[in-house]
Amino acid sequence: MKGMQIRENLEKREREILSPYACHSTDSKGRDRAEEECDIRPVFQRDRDRILHSKSFRRLKDKTQVFLTPEGDHYRTRLTHTLEVSQNARTIAKALRLNEELVEAIALGHDLGHTPFGHAGERALNNICSLGFAHNEQSVRTVELLEKNGQGLNLTVEVRDGILHHQTKGNPSTLEGRVVRYSDKIAYIHHDMDDAIRGGILKETDVPKEIGEVIGYNSGEWIDHFIHDIVSNSYEKNCIVMSEPVAEAMGRLRQFMFEHVYTNPKAKSEEGKAVMLVETLFGYFCKNKDKLPEEMLMLLERGEPLERVVCDHISAMTDRYAIAKFEEIFVPASWHG
Repeated sequence: MKGMQIRENLEKREREILSPYACHSTDSKGRDRAEEECDIRPVFQRDRDRILHSKSFRRLKDKTQVFLTPEGDHYRTRLTHTLEVSQNARTIAKALRLNEELVEAIALGHDLGHTPFGHAGERALNNICSLGFAHNEQSVRTVELLEKNGQGLNLTVEVRDGILHHQTKGNPSTLEGRVVRYSDKIAYIHHDMDDAIRGGILKETDVPKEIGEVIGYNSGEWIDHFIHDIVSNSYEKNCIVMSEPVAEAMGRLRQFMFEHVYTNPKAKSEEGKAVMLVETLFGYFCKNKDKLPEEMLMLLERGEPLERVVCDHISAMTDRYAIAKFEEIFVPASWHG
C-alpha cells in the first residue's frame, strides 16, 4: 500500500487544484509531537477524522445551542450547529478553491469545549472561576490536553489556530480559518432565527425593513445571500470579506437577534436556573476535589490548577449529565423521579 503513494498523490492534487492563497497540507507547520505520516490521508484530513471520533464531539449532541430543553424534536443542539457551520464553510471553501479538509476540521472542532446549557454555562464559569473561562480557549485545551486521557489529539497548528480564533473578534492565520469564523456567524443567525420562529418568539415579518431589503426577510434567504456575497467578494483574493452593505446588514441582524432572541425573557426564562446549577457544581467540586473523576485527578497531579480542572470537568458535561449530577449530589434520593 505504501508503494502506491496515495497521500503524496493527494497532496500533489492539492497543489494543482487549490488557490495559491489556500493552505496546502504540505505547508502545515506540523504538530507539537512529531509522528509518522498516514500513508493515505493528508494531515488536515487526519485531524478531521480525529475530531469526528473524539468523545468531546459526540457529547455535543446533548448540549444546548440557544433554547434550554425545548419541547420539540427540531430545535438545534450544539452538534447540529457544528454540522451547519461545517457545511457553510465547505461550500465557501470549495467555491474559493481553499482547503476543504482544513476548513472542515476547524469547523467540527470549534465548539468542542463548550459548556452545558449554551452560553449561560459559559458565563457562569467565567464569572465564578478566578482564572476566567472562554469556550474557544477550552476547545483548544480539549484537543491539546483533555482528549485521550491527557494526551490530546495532537492536531496541526493550523487547525488549533482556527479553533482558537473562530469568534468575531478572532484573527485566524489562514483563509480557511477566516471562512469558518464567518460560517459560524452565518449558521447561528440562520438557525437561531428558525428556532425562534418555531418557538413563537419571532415572526419573519418582525425583521426590520432596512435589513430585509438588503439580505431578505427569512433565514433561507439570509444564508444564501451571505454565502454568495462572501464568495463573490473574496474570489481569487488573499482575504475573506463581505461587501459593505451586506456586512452592515449582518451586523444589524446580529444586534436584532441579541435584542429579540438572545436576551428575550421568553427564550431565556430558565437560564438563571442553569447558571445556579453550574455555579453550585463548581463550588462543590472545588471543595470536594476527591469527588472528581480519575482523569481529572491525574491533571491535578500534573500540577494543573484546581479551578481550571473543575472547569474542565463541568464544561465537558452534557446538559443531561450536569442535571443528573446535581440531583445526585444535592437532591435526596427519595425525591428523584
